Amino acid sequence: MQLSLLDIYNQMGNFAKGIVYVLAIMSIWTLSVAIKKWWDLRQAQGETRKFAPEFSQFLEEDNLGEAVTLADKYKKSHVARVLGGALTEIRPLIQDGSVTVGDINSAERAIEREMLMTITDLKRGLGVMATVGATAPFVGLLGTTMGIVNSFAAMAASGSGGLASISSGVSEALITTAFGLVVAIPAVWLFNYFQIKIDNLTAEMTYTSKEMIDYMIKNVTGTGEFGIALHPRVQHDGDSGQLTDLAVIPREGLSHVNVYW
Repeated sequence: MQLSLLDIYNQMGNFAKGIVYVLAIMSIWTLSVAIKKWWDLRQAQGETRKFAPEFSQFLEEDNLGEAVTLADKYKKSHVARVLGGALTEIRPLIQDGSVTVGDINSAERAIEREMLMTITDLKRGLGVMATVGATAPFVGLLGTTMGIVNSFAAMAASGSGGLASISSGVSEALITTAFGLVVAIPAVWLFNYFQIKIDNLTAEMTYTSKEMIDYMIKNVTGTGEFGIALHPRVQHDGDSGQLTDLAVIPREGLSHVNVYW
């Protein structure tokens, strides 16, 4: 006699049905988080593709005001958030003609802070996928264990032996483990997929932030004004991470921010 999944479900006890309900909730939760995460990353990448060329053009024109406004416009772009934070930090100093090496270091720290917050936002929800992927098989196994215990208890109570007397109960028990694996496997796949995507976006932010700092270094003069570039002999001190040993050289033009995606 073959039993369908519906027949097995109807024969399940309350505990096994409770396990199925828990796994169903975990599956729905994972899928909802994955859909939202996919949409957010898609928007971030789409806005970055629009933001990058316009932002580079404004920098080439020394139009920092429009560059900051543009960064505020593309709020979902991870690159715009990072670069906009740096420009907001240093724009008043550039306009006042009082930019120093310390100010550039301050802008660099502002970029790092904004990157940290952006990466935290990008990773939000990954913990749900990781938790579901790691625990769903064990939740299913719990249902299986209790189902087998109930099968043997029923066999002892009836006084009959043999596989025929417990096969129905065992099949009922094993279905919860199978359901747990069905929930866990997609969760692990989705977690790994989004983790790789976020690693790529992090690389984009790191690359463009370094380009932004290079732009500031090359286009600030020894008196703190744009027009004569500071040429870094040694850009960063190995221990402190601060800019050191700068010499003034004529500027040959503005560099632009190349966005990697």
